[in-house]
Amino acid sequence: MVRKASPVLPEVNFSEEGPIRHLHLGSEWIQGSMLVEAPTVLVHEYIQRMMAWLLFVDPATVPKRQALQLGLGAASLTKFCHKELKMKTTAIELNPQVLHACRGWFKLPADNSRMQVVLGDASEEIKKDQWIGAVDALQVDLYDEEAAAPVLDSADFYADCRAALTEEGCMTVNLFGRSSSFQASVDKMAQAFGDEALWAFKATREGNTVVMAQRTPSRPKRSVLLERAEFIQSHWGLPADKWVRVFKPVHA
Repeated sequence: MVRKASPVLPEVNFSEEGPIRHLHLGSEWIQGSMLVEAPTVLVHEYIQRMMAWLLFVDPATVPKRQALQLGLGAASLTKFCHKELKMKTTAIELNPQVLHACRGWFKLPADNSRMQVVLGDASEEIKKDQWIGAVDALQVDLYDEEAAAPVLDSADFYADCRAALTEEGCMTVNLFGRSSSFQASVDKMAQAFGDEALWAFKATREGNTVVMAQRTPSRPKRSVLLERAEFIQSHWGLPADKWVRVFKPVHA
């Protein structure tokens, strides 16, 4: 995950819980996880839900699209988009230790022609010309070692995120933390994307709420969503049939 620039970045370590390995930033909070014997499986329900943008595009076009993660975490989304979806994938990460941990402990491949990790501040990187109108799937998961609230959560930041999206592009955001406010974050997203562009899941048992914002608001027919959900589940092993039932438009 990414945090704002700081004189001292937290130490990165990991723990193991049966078949699952967890990433930590110097605290008990889990910043990401991996099933050791199946490193591209998305372990946590909220991480799976960060892929809900798949319901809003033609599955046949997915390998031709661009994914961008703000916050590397345990590289779960980066690996999945690169290896399973065959997308061109970039992740932005501030802490070099997180990148080293992902390469050493979480089976993140070296940079290649379709995948790279950029060390930098997400709030600055997202503004760069190369991303304007270029990103189909923008996945934002930005927390520091205390996991109290999103590190970047302003209307200006979300406006920069919107500017990076293609016309069919979607941003998914993980909202979590003792100090975070779901409604306040939704209001800021609505300022940037418009009130009709937002969708949300209910919170998971762990307290993570995933919100999606569309560059171009749409309301696909339920039959279309169900057809895509069946494809997503059969080809990529994600519980998309459940998404259709619990993923709803949300208003500021």
